[in-house]
Amino acid sequence: MKTSKYKYILLCGVLGFAIACSTKKDSFVNRNYHGMTTKYNVLYNGDLALQAGLTDLKTTYADNFWEVLPVEKMQPAKEEMEPTDKRNANFERAETKATKAIQKHSMNLGGTERNQQMDEAHLLLGKSRYYDNRFIPALEAFNYVLYKHKGSSRIDEVKVWREKTNIRLENESTAIKNLNQLLKEKKDQMDEQIYSDANAMLAQAYINTGVNDSAVYVLKKAMDFTRDREQEARYRFILGQLYDKMKQPDSAYAYYQSVIDMNRKSPRRYVIQAHAMQAGQFDYEKGDTLAFMTNMRDLLEDRENRPYLDIIHHQVALYYDKQGDDDKAVKNYNKSLRTKSADKYLMASNYRNIAEINFEKAKYPTAGKYFDSTMVYLDNRGREFKAIKKKRDNLEDVIKYEAIAQNNDSILRIASLSETARVAFFEDYIKRLKEQEEKEKKRLEAEAQKQANIAAAGNMRSFNDDDAMMPPGSTSGPQTSLRKNAGDDFSTVGKGDNSRVPNQSINPAAKAQPGMPASGLGGASGAGGVSGGNGSKFYFYTPSTVSYGKLEFKKRWGGRPLVDNWRWASEIRNSGKENEDPETASKNNDSLVADKKGAEKIDERYTTDFYIKQLPTSQKILDSLAKDRNFAYYQLGLIYKEKFKEYRRAADKLEKLLVNSPEERLILPAKYNLYKIYQIIDPAKADKYKQQVLAEYPDSRYAEIIKNPGLDAVNNESPDAVYAAVYKKYEEGKTREVRALLETNIETYTGEEIVSKFELLKARIVGRLQGLEEYKKSLNFVALTYPNSTEGKLAETILKTDLPNLEKNTFGKPSVTYKMIFKFDSPTDPKIAVLRAKIEKFIKEGLNNSITISQDVYTTNEDFLVVHGFNSKLAAEDAASVLKEYKDYKIAETPIVISTEDYKVVQIKKNLTGFLAIK
Repeated sequence: MKTSKYKYILLCGVLGFAIACSTKKDSFVNRNYHGMTTKYNVLYNGDLALQAGLTDLKTTYADNFWEVLPVEKMQPAKEEMEPTDKRNANFERAETKATKAIQKHSMNLGGTERNQQMDEAHLLLGKSRYYDNRFIPALEAFNYVLYKHKGSSRIDEVKVWREKTNIRLENESTAIKNLNQLLKEKKDQMDEQIYSDANAMLAQAYINTGVNDSAVYVLKKAMDFTRDREQEARYRFILGQLYDKMKQPDSAYAYYQSVIDMNRKSPRRYVIQAHAMQAGQFDYEKGDTLAFMTNMRDLLEDRENRPYLDIIHHQVALYYDKQGDDDKAVKNYNKSLRTKSADKYLMASNYRNIAEINFEKAKYPTAGKYFDSTMVYLDNRGREFKAIKKKRDNLEDVIKYEAIAQNNDSILRIASLSETARVAFFEDYIKRLKEQEEKEKKRLEAEAQKQANIAAAGNMRSFNDDDAMMPPGSTSGPQTSLRKNAGDDFSTVGKGDNSRVPNQSINPAAKAQPGMPASGLGGASGAGGVSGGNGSKFYFYTPSTVSYGKLEFKKRWGGRPLVDNWRWASEIRNSGKENEDPETASKNNDSLVADKKGAEKIDERYTTDFYIKQLPTSQKILDSLAKDRNFAYYQLGLIYKEKFKEYRRAADKLEKLLVNSPEERLILPAKYNLYKIYQIIDPAKADKYKQQVLAEYPDSRYAEIIKNPGLDAVNNESPDAVYAAVYKKYEEGKTREVRALLETNIETYTGEEIVSKFELLKARIVGRLQGLEEYKKSLNFVALTYPNSTEGKLAETILKTDLPNLEKNTFGKPSVTYKMIFKFDSPTDPKIAVLRAKIEKFIKEGLNNSITISQDVYTTNEDFLVVHGFNSKLAAEDAASVLKEYKDYKIAETPIVISTEDYKVVQIKKNLTGFLAIK
């Protein structure tokens, strides 16, 4: 009976539970069951997931302190994420829980929601979607609460979240209107944190719309009412940034100081960035530099600041940079770089500033490399990236011409010295070379010794660690066998003491030699023969010891080829000389014996003859070097003037050009450009060059410009106008006339930007008159001479894409039309007119409307008279026969019948002879 009784009780309980689970009945049990289950089960877990997501966001979010910070942190949108980045799964989990609560526990009966937790569920749903960057669905969730749960206790918070979402959707005007209305209506009734959040988001809307003064006003309210210390520090920092943007440095400094004064109440990153912002406001000329550097040193020494050394070192570097101490500036920029900062713009700034320092010192190749590194860390769509790329491209020409100028200047200067002076010069150079190599040797020795000591210390730690692991009284084991193999003597220290110390007579660190592998005691144990000690390294695993070894080898043996018997200098000399006479062989044998005995060989780099014999002696070569040097100086002067606005440096290069006996064509433009430069930096000198141009070249274009400053590009004498006129003639087919004009204009406008246009047009003319090979050479010249101009890049593109396709053209391709061609050695040959008249008569009498005639340029001096329009080779041959034999024509010239496709090949490659050979 009892069992039956329990069954009934259990059955009633299950039935009651099933009734309570129903969402269709509006009873006390149903409402409370679903309310409790929603709150303490599903929503509880959803809230935990949301908080976990926010915690992850706080730790993973990277602020960009180079711009005004947003008032809240946010997960980046999918399109902004790196390929390796992952979405925060916690927000998706929170959304899943909120959706589950709504789907399983909503009690919407008669249009009224009876489960009082559904407003919380929809709020969680909206928040999770918001943080997952799904703003339209989030807005729907918030609007649902406002529509269905008007009496909810969370209604103010939901309204704030709705406006946050509107701001994310760029509906700032709507958000500003609604938030202002909410704050006005509920100012004294709203929870303090919600009031703070509302003001913060209103500030964000104002920042987005550029109304910074209004943003400051409401952000101060947000700062005063927030209960979150991190939010307070963030709002203070943003206020400092806004005052900075509003050109109120004193107020900005005060708010940055307030962040610093929060000390441990503020996250450390805000404190360090506040110091950095204050450093950015420092007056490097009138400010207290001692106090500034004391503050920076204190920050560097504080262990708490180790994660932020990149920022501090950058600010110290900026200080030295402004003070003109380039060495210390570069040192600190490099220290900042070595921290491998996650701040990409900071890394870019370090590289850019080092590049600028090197550029100012005329170390152009080094500056170019640092500009390359700068661009790696910049957004390639940004304005700064484009500016630096332009400067880097311009630097290519500077690097090229500076190298030519320095190299040729050096050679010409030494070549002009007397024999005695040359010897003295190279003796001094050799002395400096030896000192430099000795210094490098000592550095490598010290580094090798340091590595050996570290390796030896590592070995001893390894032995002590292994002994400590052995049980008391143990006398065997892996470490013991190693000791026996190495022949070391260990003694026990103290009775019952299990630690071991090496005998004082054994000191691996002292035995280690520079440049030798620090193998310690564990010599050959371990895979691959790597030394057994934890700290030791195989010789070739230590760069310093390898460098030291290479230096020693080269000093002792000089440059030796990788061959058998490399020590035997005589073997090298005898290579390929097996038939030498006995006397020479005897000398070589003596040399062999000497080398085998270890006689020291003199390094030829330490002899003056080694350098003197490399100097050019031919006057033709020296003249060529001087010509290239002068042109390099001219180009550098124009580049510094036009592209970098470095007027002093430009004037220096052009004046050096004028004292080096330049070609006549460079003197006038150099003096004119010096006149233009000194108009800016030294008007007295400008007048000097002006008078020289007017007196020495009164009829020149430059003199005309000086006398009539109003001349501009509209003037027919302007370079652009001249080029336009020449190009028009080119389009009209006046190929030979254009070529003559190009030669004249290239000479006239040497050194100006327009020259690259003339050169590319000249390359096309050359291709038209001389064929594919010459076209290729001309394009290559343009690409190499003007690599950074539009024309140089176009020439490079043609070389890579169009030329290969043109080279593939060969004779024998199928063709549907044929031609007759008559070749003449001169375009003005009187026979052309006679022949043309007879052919035109033939066309007219034969009613051959499809046949036409033209005179085509072939080469520089040769033309074709071409008859077009034959639909087969036979038709062309018949026409040739009629013209040759019919009494009304009786032409004396023999035509060449050729297909249209083959004619293209002849014109492209200028190989009519080749066509006739295979015909």
